[in-house]
Amino acid sequence: MSIVETLKLYFSYSFVQYALIVGVLVALCSSLLGVTLVLKRFSFIGDGLSHVAFLAMAIAAILQFINNLPIILIITGIAAITVLCMGEHSIIAVISVSSLGIGYLLMNVFSSSSNISGDVCTTLFGSTSLLTLSKFEVILSVLLSLIVIFLYIIFYNKIFAITFDEDFTRAVGVNVSFYNLMMAVIIAIIIVLAMKLVGSLLTSALIIFPALSTMRIFKSFKWVVIGSAIMSVICSVLGILISIIAGTPIGSTIVLIDIFGYIVCYILSKIHH
Repeated sequence: MSIVETLKLYFSYSFVQYALIVGVLVALCSSLLGVTLVLKRFSFIGDGLSHVAFLAMAIAAILQFINNLPIILIITGIAAITVLCMGEHSIIAVISVSSLGIGYLLMNVFSSSSNISGDVCTTLFGSTSLLTLSKFEVILSVLLSLIVIFLYIIFYNKIFAITFDEDFTRAVGVNVSFYNLMMAVIIAIIIVLAMKLVGSLLTSALIIFPALSTMRIFKSFKWVVIGSAIMSVICSVLGILISIIAGTPIGSTIVLIDIFGYIVCYILSKIHH
């Protein structure tokens, strides 16, 4: 069977269609905020919140929630707001390490699963779990993604101003704290959605790589955002398709494609200059 026939066969299944829909939307959302996070030198917040999401998932598993996405979103959102309110970058490291350690401890002590190591590895690095999304998870992921995209478009000018000069933006009467809070919540949503795609430890790659890659090619904020969105979606779709055909882990495959994209952009930038 040829690759084209294989893809046609897989595309006929609803679970593959769901995976592609969620994968594209998550990649798009991740790329939008990724540019701002990289420029504000705050990209490592993704690591901290992804570890909080791991802890939240462990709690949801222990409590045996059928749909764990809402509780993970709530806990991660609270952590994002806490980090923002405290205003200290060092708190991210504390929350990150603590969440990872406590989450793993809880999964070992209270989990009823007979394959703890497998569950932890799946949560941290992703797996084919994207291909087992329930209809509820798909609908919730689509709604949350559309909310993130809508908020980014509506408040694009404010996000642009805050990204480059918070002090000046505050001086002209803009409520910087509100928009930072909004971005923290949006980042939490993106982290939770991305966990299904690449796992909690690889979510930062999904956020950072497209932004870093397109910054090599474009110089304006607008075109970096647009280029990052396009590249992120392409890499995610290719990663999902390759993982389905080759049987490789979805998260790792997407990250590998992102790395390849960065190398290509780096070479192009050197040739251009």
